[in-house]
Amino acid sequence: MITDKTTMRSLGNEPPILADGRRAPDRREISLRWLSGTFLTGITSSLLMGVALFAAVDGRQQLAIPAEAYAALGPAAGGAQPTAAKRGDRILTPSIVAKPSDRTIMEVSTMIHDGEKEVVRRQPFAHVKMTLAANHQPTDSYPAFDPLAIFSNEETDGAPPVSRTGTLYGSDVESEVALKTVDFPLKGSTLKFASSMSLDEVEENVRTNGSVLTDGNTQIASLFYVDPRRFASDASDLDLIQGLSARVVEENMTVSAFENITDQSAEYADDVIPVRRATPIANVMINAGYAKEQAENIAGYLRPALDAKELQEGDVLRIGIIQKGENGEAKIVRASVYSRGSHVFTMALDDTDHFVKGFEPPQLSAVASAFDDNGTPAITAGYDLPRVYDGVYRAALSYGMNSTMVAQIIKLLASNVDFQAQLKPTDRLEAFFSVADDSGKATDDSELLYVNARFGDAETRFYRFQDPDDNTIDYYNEQGKSIRQFLLRNPVPNGTFRSGFGMRRHPILGFSRMHTGVDWSAPRGTPIIAAGNGVVEKAGWDSGGYGNQTLIRHANGYVSSYNHQSAIAKGVTPGAKVVQGQVIGWVGTTGLSTGPHLHYELIVNGNRVDPLRIRLPGGKSLDGNALAQFEKERTRIDELLAKDNGSAEVAAAQ
Repeated sequence: MITDKTTMRSLGNEPPILADGRRAPDRREISLRWLSGTFLTGITSSLLMGVALFAAVDGRQQLAIPAEAYAALGPAAGGAQPTAAKRGDRILTPSIVAKPSDRTIMEVSTMIHDGEKEVVRRQPFAHVKMTLAANHQPTDSYPAFDPLAIFSNEETDGAPPVSRTGTLYGSDVESEVALKTVDFPLKGSTLKFASSMSLDEVEENVRTNGSVLTDGNTQIASLFYVDPRRFASDASDLDLIQGLSARVVEENMTVSAFENITDQSAEYADDVIPVRRATPIANVMINAGYAKEQAENIAGYLRPALDAKELQEGDVLRIGIIQKGENGEAKIVRASVYSRGSHVFTMALDDTDHFVKGFEPPQLSAVASAFDDNGTPAITAGYDLPRVYDGVYRAALSYGMNSTMVAQIIKLLASNVDFQAQLKPTDRLEAFFSVADDSGKATDDSELLYVNARFGDAETRFYRFQDPDDNTIDYYNEQGKSIRQFLLRNPVPNGTFRSGFGMRRHPILGFSRMHTGVDWSAPRGTPIIAAGNGVVEKAGWDSGGYGNQTLIRHANGYVSSYNHQSAIAKGVTPGAKVVQGQVIGWVGTTGLSTGPHLHYELIVNGNRVDPLRIRLPGGKSLDGNALAQFEKERTRIDELLAKDNGSAEVAAAQ
C-alpha cells in the first residue's frame, strides 16, 4: 500500500537550488505563497474586468440628451471659440440649463434729439415675460374695470407727446456722447492737411496691422493687392506664421467640431413646476401651459410609477424639454418628481422614443427654490382664474410696472382682447420698457417700447415708434401699421345694444321704415366718445328728428353721426379737431326718441351703412423713409430680446 508519505516522497524531496547564500525555504511556505498570489490575481482581474464591462454598458438604457451638449457650450453660443480641451476632461460637464429668467434688467444705448445735437446715453430697460394666470400678489391697488376709461382719450390740445427715451442706438457707449452732424465743407475749408507719410512709415504700419487684415475680413476688400513677400521677415522668403494661430491637441482624445447656434438649433431647458395643492398630474402640466395630449401622456407614465393619480402639496414636477426655435414644438424628454426637496422618481426617453425609468438628474437650485416668493408663481386652477383685466393688472404691477403704463397696455389691447373674459392658463404677456435703475421699477418717465400678448390662439405684437414726418408717437405691428382702430364700433362703452341696422317698425310713427343706424341704450348723461380722429362738420340741433346731433368727418370719405344727445361737449364746434376716445357729448332723448339712447350712424361716401358689419380699414400705415426707420428700430428691439431670451441660466450640480 502506498501511503501519503510515500506519495509525497514520489513528488521529489530534492532541495531547491540556492543563490546568494540564502536559506532554503520550506516547501509548504512556497505552496501557500503561490496559492495566495494566484487567488489574489484572479480576484483582481475579475474586479477589473467587471468595472470595465460596467463602464462600457452603463447608461445604455438611458437617454443621452444631445442638447445637453449645447448647455455646456453656453459661452460659445454667442460665436466665441470653445476652450481647448485637456486630458481627462468630459465632453458633457455635470451642468444643465435651467429655465430662463422671466425678468431681466439690461443696459441699452438710446439716442434723443437735443436741438442740433444727438445725445447718446446708456439707460436701464426691463424685459419681463409674465404668465398672467399665475397667482400674482401686486403691492399697489388698481382701478376697477371701466370701459369708458379704457377707450377715452382727453389729449385734445393736438401737441405731439415728448419722447423721453428716444430711439435705440446701434452701438454701445460707455458714457453720454453728443453727436452733431454738419455739412462737409467743399470750398474754403479751414482744416489743415497733415504731411504725407514716408515709405518707411507706410511699411511699418503694414507690418504692425498686417495680421489683422486676414482673409475673411471685410476691410481687405478695399485694399490694393500687395505682394506678401515684400513685407516678409528676413529669416525666410515668406513669413507664413504671422497672423496664424495653432492649437495643440493631445493624443487619445476626441474633439467635436464647433457648431454655430442659430434660431433653429435645438435647445434644452428644465421647466420647474411647484405644486401648491393636491392636483391631478395631467392638470398640473395643463395649468403650466402644456398641451392636453402631452400632459396625459406624461401622466400615464407617472401614475403607475408613483402609484398615485395626484401630486401633493409641496411636490415639484421637473420637466426636461428640447425645443427648436422660439415657436417650435417643445418635446418632453425627461420628467422628475420631488417631494419636499427629495428625489422620488425620474423617467426619460430612450433611443427608441419610449419612456423608461432613469437616474436622478443633476441637482438644480431652481428645484429647491421653487416655492420661494421670488420664483415663478404657481398657476391656479382653471376655475380660480380671474378676468383678463384683473390678470393683466396683477401681473404687470407685480413685475414693476406702474398703473399708468398698465392702463396704456389695456388701451392698446382693447380692440383685440375681451377684458371681461376669464383668463386661460396659457395667456401670457411680454413687455420691454425703460426703468430708472436696476430695481426694475417703472416711473412716470418710463416708456413702453414693445409688447407681445398671447390670449388663447390670438397673438398681438406691437412696437413704439415716433414718426419723423410729424413727430407723432404711436404703436405699430411688425408691418408698420398702427394697431389702433380706424373707427370704434361702439361710441358708448357703457351702453347696451338695443336696435340694429335695417327695416323696423318705428316706435313713434307707427309704420315700418329703414333704421339707418344702431341704438345704444344708456342712462341720461352717459358720456359719448368720438369713434375716430376727425373734424367736426356739424354740432347742433337737427330739425328732422335727430335732436342734438354731431357729425364728424374722418379720412377717406367716412362720416360718423351721433344723435339724440342731451348736450354737446364744450369745444365741439364745426371745424374743431377731435381725437378717438374724446368725449363729444352725453346720452339723451332729444328729438323723436322714446328714451335715453344714442342713435349712431356711419356714412361712407354719402351712403349709410351698418356700423357693426362694415369692414373698417386699419389705422395709420408707415411708408417711405418712416417705414425704413421703423424697420431699423424694430430689428434692434428684436435682436435685444432674442439675445436676452438666449442667455439661459446655467446651474451646476452640487
